[in-house]
Amino acid sequence: MVEVNVERPLSERDHGILSPPADPTLAGGILTIDLAALVANWRYLKAQAGEADCAAVVKADAYGLGMVPVAAALWAAGCRTFFVALPHEGAALRQALPEAVIYVLSGLLADTARFYHEHALRPVLASPAEVKEWAALCRTVEMRLPAALHIDTGMNRLGLSEAELKAVAEDRDLLGACRLVLVMSHLACADEPGNPMNAQQLETFGILKDRLPPCPASLANSAGTLMGPEFHFAMVRPGIALYGGNPFSGRPNPMKPVVSLYAPVLQVRTLKTGETVGYGATWRAERPSRIAVLGLGYADGYLRSLSWPAKDGPAQVVIGGQYAPVVGRVSMDSICVDVTDVPEDLVHRGVRAEVIGPHLTVDELAKWAGTIPYEILTSLGHRYTRLYVSTGS
Repeated sequence: MVEVNVERPLSERDHGILSPPADPTLAGGILTIDLAALVANWRYLKAQAGEADCAAVVKADAYGLGMVPVAAALWAAGCRTFFVALPHEGAALRQALPEAVIYVLSGLLADTARFYHEHALRPVLASPAEVKEWAALCRTVEMRLPAALHIDTGMNRLGLSEAELKAVAEDRDLLGACRLVLVMSHLACADEPGNPMNAQQLETFGILKDRLPPCPASLANSAGTLMGPEFHFAMVRPGIALYGGNPFSGRPNPMKPVVSLYAPVLQVRTLKTGETVGYGATWRAERPSRIAVLGLGYADGYLRSLSWPAKDGPAQVVIGGQYAPVVGRVSMDSICVDVTDVPEDLVHRGVRAEVIGPHLTVDELAKWAGTIPYEILTSLGHRYTRLYVSTGS
C-alpha cells in the first residue's frame, strides 16, 4: 500500500522547475487539497455506478492537484484503475503505484509502443495506425498485450470512425494480435443531461461496440456516471467530480469541495476619488477607497479574464469575513481588491484572503472567468505551498 503524508507541505518536485517553498510564510499563496474529501467524492461516484468499476481520471497532474498524492489516496480507498493523458504521466504513476491498471487516453503516440510495454501502460487505441503499431509490438514480443479501443460516437475528436471500426473488426489477424480489454467512447454533452445527443451517443455506442468481440465497455465521464445505469456499462471514468467541480451545468453541485486557495495581503493603499488601479487604468475610484494588493496573479493560474469587471462579475475574494471585489487588471504576480467596506483592523499586511474555499467555489471562480472549473484547476501554478490534508470537510 502506498502511503501519503498529510498535514504537511508537499514541495518535493522533480520537474526541472523551481519548487515552491515548504514554509507557507515564504509562498505567495497556500493551496490546500483535502484528500479525504477527494476520497469521499470517489466513494459517492462508486456508489452511483452500482456494479460498474469506478476508475479515476488523473491526467494533467490530477487536474492540477498532484497526480501522485491524489492517486495514492484513491488507491488506498480501493480504486484500482486510472486514466492519464500521456505516456510520461503513466510512467510516473506506474512508479508510484506498481500494481495499478493505467490507461493512456491520448492513445499510442507514434513509435512509442515499447515505452508503453516497458511501463505496463494500456494505450487507448484511437486509429487503425495505432492498432497496427500495437499489434506489431505484440507479435514482436510474442505477447497479446492489453489495450483499449476508442470508438467515436459523434464527438469527432479521438476515436475510430464507423468505417475504420468496421475495417479493424474484420481484420481478425490485426485485432487478434492484441488483447482487447476495454472498448470506450466519450460523451460530448453529459453536463446537460437533457441534451438529446446523450441518447444518440448511447445508442450509437451500443450498436458499434457489438461489432467487436465481447469486451467490457465504458462511456460515462463524471456527469455520465450520475445520469443513470444505462450509461454505466462495465466501467465509469469520473474526472472533474472527483476534484469537487460540478459535473452539471445549472444544477446544484453534489460533490464535496476539495480545493482551497488563500493569498496574502502584500499592502493596503488609500486612494482619493478619481485615482485609478492597475495596468490600463481600467478601474477608477468613485469615492475615497482602500485597496488591498494580494500576492497572486496570472502566473499562479488566477486568469487574466478575472480582471474587473469580469464576466457576470466582478470577481470576488473573501477577506475579514466579507466579500471584496477584484478591481483593475490581473497582473502576473498580483491582483487588487476593493476593501473599502471591510473594517480596517481586519485587512492588513500578512492577512490571507480566500480565493477558493468555503465561501467561493471553483465553479464560481470559473463563472467569473468565463470558463470551466477544469481550466481553473489545471491552471493552478507551482508557486503555491501545497498542503495535503485529510479533513473531509
